[in-house]
Amino acid sequence: MFITSREKAIIELIIKTSGKHTALSIATFLNVSVRTIHRDLKTVKKTLQQFDLRLTRNTDEGLVIEGKNEQIFRLIQYLMGSQPINQTSQERKLLLLLALLEEEQYKIQALAIHLGVSITTLTTYLDELSEWLNNFNVELTRKRGVGVKLDAAEANKRKALASYFLLYFNEELIESLFLLEKGKCSDARILHYFLPDYLLAIDRLVNNTINSGQSRLADSDYIGLIVHLCITMQRTKAQFLLEEDPGNTNELRDEHGLIMKICKELESTFSITFTGHDISYLSVILKGSKLQAADAVPYDSVVLGQMIKNLIQHVSSQLHIDLTKDFSLFQGLLAHMEPSLFRIKQKMGLFNPLTEDIKRKYPILFMAVRNSVEKEFKEIDYFPDDEIAFIVLHFGSALVMREEELAMKALVVCPTGIGTSKMLASRIKKEFLEIESVEIKSIKEIQQQGNLNRYDIIISTVRLPLIAIDYILVTPLLSEEDIATIRRFLKKNIENLTKNKHYKKSVHKQVPPSDRGISEVLQELKDVQQSIQAILDNFRVYRMPPAKQHELVIEDMVRMAEQEKLLSDADDVIEALKDRERKGGLGIPHTGMGLFHCRHNKVHELIFQVSHLDKPCLIKGMDGKLMYMRSLLLMLAPEELSAREQEIVSLISTSLIETNEAKMIYSSSNEGMIRTRLEEIFLDYLHTNLIKD
Repeated sequence: MFITSREKAIIELIIKTSGKHTALSIATFLNVSVRTIHRDLKTVKKTLQQFDLRLTRNTDEGLVIEGKNEQIFRLIQYLMGSQPINQTSQERKLLLLLALLEEEQYKIQALAIHLGVSITTLTTYLDELSEWLNNFNVELTRKRGVGVKLDAAEANKRKALASYFLLYFNEELIESLFLLEKGKCSDARILHYFLPDYLLAIDRLVNNTINSGQSRLADSDYIGLIVHLCITMQRTKAQFLLEEDPGNTNELRDEHGLIMKICKELESTFSITFTGHDISYLSVILKGSKLQAADAVPYDSVVLGQMIKNLIQHVSSQLHIDLTKDFSLFQGLLAHMEPSLFRIKQKMGLFNPLTEDIKRKYPILFMAVRNSVEKEFKEIDYFPDDEIAFIVLHFGSALVMREEELAMKALVVCPTGIGTSKMLASRIKKEFLEIESVEIKSIKEIQQQGNLNRYDIIISTVRLPLIAIDYILVTPLLSEEDIATIRRFLKKNIENLTKNKHYKKSVHKQVPPSDRGISEVLQELKDVQQSIQAILDNFRVYRMPPAKQHELVIEDMVRMAEQEKLLSDADDVIEALKDRERKGGLGIPHTGMGLFHCRHNKVHELIFQVSHLDKPCLIKGMDGKLMYMRSLLLMLAPEELSAREQEIVSLISTSLIETNEAKMIYSSSNEGMIRTRLEEIFLDYLHTNLIKD
């Protein structure tokens, strides 16, 4: 039985202060993250089972070792006589995996010597690793007299290795990247594998190429892409090449271009050449991990948008609370679900470090979300728990935000995903009336920002090495102990926190129902009024002759809009519409409608128009299948849209297939019926969102 020095320290702390130490206090004492302690506690539980002991928590979350006194005494004797190892079992299994990936096959005896373990221990590791690798279609075979080897396609080997790093060493990867950026990492290889020069160059390129644009990667996806890139780079250089192209469809055009740009830069810096298969493989990884900013999501995802509306409705009915009017929730899910569905269909693994915590803390919400996604997304055989947990975070954020209260400026550093950080920010606002605003930043952003003194309090879910400023380390789900720690900090530092602020004279002074100023409210009203007015004023229904192809119909509609001064440079707008069609189908399945749209800086006002084709034409549907279109819907919007303007645009696109009646109205050529339908939608929106406020 092996035990690490940290596991030994944890057990000793719990024995000495039974019921007093929590995971957070142990993490603080040992100067590691809370997630590291939670990971070690799983191994500690197995160690305790060897002595017929169990690890429990009291009502204050204090850790207690329960069992007979003689068994606890046996445990103490074992700890006194044991020689802890410096590597955890996960580290040793990583070394084992790396060894098997670098050699065709290994003799058992040679492998045991290489790892510095006994044959018995090696056999246990091989059994555990073999079971884990099966999830990636990687087979670990052992033959007497021949040795041990891995049988799998190269792509599956790369996915397995990347997943192992992300599952067991996510925190260490984040910290290593942080130290590399500061020039404080002297390791020849990071985590026994990654070359520091490669990792640093990839980190900077991904940040400059992908995160500098309109779309951004969530921190967990950001780390994942860096890991996949570095593994691909090192495996290709070592001549472990991909056997086949994972696929390069038009749907990956944007991702393919971004990956190509990154790889060209790496090729010019290092003596390595990426293969075409490498580019395609990494494009698929990026497609599955890409998380756009919510306001950058194209609203032509009509089918997905309607499914998400149904999902929110179903969850709302199960929880007896109405979230159907929460546009922020709808936006967040729309941004999340497209890459999520792609990941599941591509059988790409996803690591969510909070899954077990979320299932334990929000069991009812977790069940409600699972019920709803299984009901709504019937084409998916099985939604993994990790994917469900991310969706739960979006709903958890919306539920907390409903009771949001407002006061000081806080910074949340949360490298576990946008959904997590939103919920953490919402919990902080709910629990602390003193905190007026909460900004969310990634580790990369605070590195670049430098000056953090403008925040009254910094709250992080990971350690922040080399940051010369006080911060509070919390768990991503903000436990009661975390809340108590933040309260103590605020109470202790109240004088420093308030000396440059102008606070209300009376704590009991009534706070207005909204924290928005009059100018902000008026601007929102103006945005809504102008958006609705533009849609209604610019609405047209055209009838096109039978000979017209849909490309020519679009061109005619855009040029007519240009003549009415609704846009300028029609050629640019037409090209943008063609580019959007090349990326994926725009036909709405089972409706006879196609929604052609773009946001463009040459478009001056919101435009929604319909052309009825006397003779249907064949186009690609949003489900990838060919379909006949008789009604061509054109939706154009300026590139920059306010939140309310986005909401109005989304309102139209999601109403197209809301009911069978809606499908019939929009697919008709009756201008009066369609206009009446639009007016009804806008009136309902105004009554629900503005008039009642």
